[in-house]
Amino acid sequence: MQQYLFWILLLFLALGIIYPAIGLLAIICMLAPVVLAPYKGRYWCGNFCPRGSFYDNVIAKLSPHKPIPAFVRSKSFRAFMVVFIMSVFGVQMYYAWGDIGEMGRVFVRIILITTIVGIILGLIYHQRTWCSFCPMGTLASWFSAKAKPMPLQVKDSCVDCKLCTTACPLQLSPYIEKGNTQGFTHGDCLKCNRCVKKCPKKALAFQNG
Repeated sequence: MQQYLFWILLLFLALGIIYPAIGLLAIICMLAPVVLAPYKGRYWCGNFCPRGSFYDNVIAKLSPHKPIPAFVRSKSFRAFMVVFIMSVFGVQMYYAWGDIGEMGRVFVRIILITTIVGIILGLIYHQRTWCSFCPMGTLASWFSAKAKPMPLQVKDSCVDCKLCTTACPLQLSPYIEKGNTQGFTHGDCLKCNRCVKKCPKKALAFQNG
């Protein structure tokens, strides 16, 4: 299903420009990843996010698949982006408050702009570069930090071929936790199952997944 969800994003933006009030539906994609995070980590980002689907199934075909810049993964940069985007959103919503159309337009505008930024980054680096510091994704990562839900178990049969990193949309490295009984619990794991399917030794499996 994930490969078709990007049509929701395109339809949302097209209709949102004509009928701005539709933009209010975006609150679902803003809250869902955070609400789900304590139970399944960034599962929403890897399986249900329409924008993530767009990057994986459209931009990926044009992306050079270069390494995601380390600085966009840093805690300081991600914290800055959360504060910056939320501040911009909050100020715009303050002035639009009470007008359904204008409130919806705020959602449409911010999603359109950030999607364009994501496209540019995807065409320069990797299709999911934006997702490395997406404010909602970052919040989801923070909310799941203590719970560490759905750990990825890496069996001793892992041969460090690193194909899991190649398959991972966020270029994470599950193989480094080979043999660790706690499993791979990185907060940005999207639980998309791509590494599991790619592993030639069937050494990967999500616990509680």
